[in-house]
Amino acid sequence: MLLSDRILFLDGEALVIDKPEGLPVDPPRDGSLSLENHLDSLRFGFKRWPLAVHRLDRDTSGCLLLARNPKAHGRFTRAFEGREVEKQYLAILAGVPTDDRGTIDLPLGKTSTAEAGWRMVVDPKGKPSVSHWETLAVANGRALLRFRPETGRTHQLRVHALEGLGFPIVGDPVYGTGGRRDRTMLHAERLVVKRDVKPPIIAEAPFPDRFAALGFEPPEGAAPTRG
Repeated sequence: MLLSDRILFLDGEALVIDKPEGLPVDPPRDGSLSLENHLDSLRFGFKRWPLAVHRLDRDTSGCLLLARNPKAHGRFTRAFEGREVEKQYLAILAGVPTDDRGTIDLPLGKTSTAEAGWRMVVDPKGKPSVSHWETLAVANGRALLRFRPETGRTHQLRVHALEGLGFPIVGDPVYGTGGRRDRTMLHAERLVVKRDVKPPIIAEAPFPDRFAALGFEPPEGAAPTRG
């Protein structure tokens, strides 16, 4: 697998790749491959390795932004923290929501038990988390949704799907019924990062084959990648 073949955007300070599902951003404890093992192939003439600005879960595919120098990394990180980044995700739910669209506003906190490990839960004292959503298609008792999260909490969309809409994301092993061989059906479809002087970073990842395998077609409404 060559990540250099999965470039969605590239200029002097930014790089967006279409991260494959199953590839963790951070090195796992078991020593298996992660994004770090591919960074040398993503230098494109620069001496430094690019640095991931944000995180996607291991199973989540799609747009991942990397900064090509430390100054850009700091600037992009502040943009994420300041909710200045436009993000769109596609998800397949294990059911069909009653409404066609809406907003989920559920604060999240982290909990941990010795038996089940850690997970995120709805917690009135937790951090604010807001997601806008719309149903794009229905097939075989499942729904294809587009999420536009305002915040970027850990597992936000996975918890919001279950607790806000009543259905987990298909394949989710923590908040749904996914097994060891399943993949959580979540895809970072589109990413837009505005910049002061330069044109914005705009990237869109292709519709995943694993979504098509469940009977869904690429949705309309996303602009093509430019860059």
